[in-house]
Amino acid sequence: MAHIVLFHSILGRRPVEGEIAAVFEADGHTVSVPDLYGGEAADDYDAGFALRRAVGTEAIIERARRAVEAAPAEAVLAGVSFGAALVGEFWQQRPAMAGALLFAGIAEWMDPPRAGLPVAAHIARPDPFDDEDYFAGWLAGQGEADVELHRYDGAGHYFLDPALADYDEAAARLCLDRSRDFLARL
Repeated sequence: MAHIVLFHSILGRRPVEGEIAAVFEADGHTVSVPDLYGGEAADDYDAGFALRRAVGTEAIIERARRAVEAAPAEAVLAGVSFGAALVGEFWQQRPAMAGALLFAGIAEWMDPPRAGLPVAAHIARPDPFDDEDYFAGWLAGQGEADVELHRYDGAGHYFLDPALADYDEAAARLCLDRSRDFLARL
């Protein structure tokens, strides 16, 4: 079973990250969900971006780094939106990482992308924060990484969170089922 480090979205650690973790834990995985904002959370994206600025990049990166360092070398790095982008801060230093699981966002590729690295990304289509050229460019840069890009037509950006207007129950269920399958193959 995998050890997963799941970084929360720009909104902070909210109940949904615990719900996602519980799905994976029910399959026997170990999941840590570091609180990158020190107990603060937001209910909308504007407040989330303001909170991120208030906490500061240095504190966020340090909290994320501590969580990654506490995990086994082969841990799966995962994240939601802003949290998915954080994966890109660490995967270069994780040569034994078993895989990456990205929700509602992607991470900048390591240079070069590790051959055979399993990566699954789950993105709404259209995504309100990034256009289709952005995702096409990301795919073009995958090198020899083993990438699965799943798109969810008509779903909101953070379609996994039932507390948001973005929520799409069918997309969330499909995303979690695909993620469970991905983790089972690692």
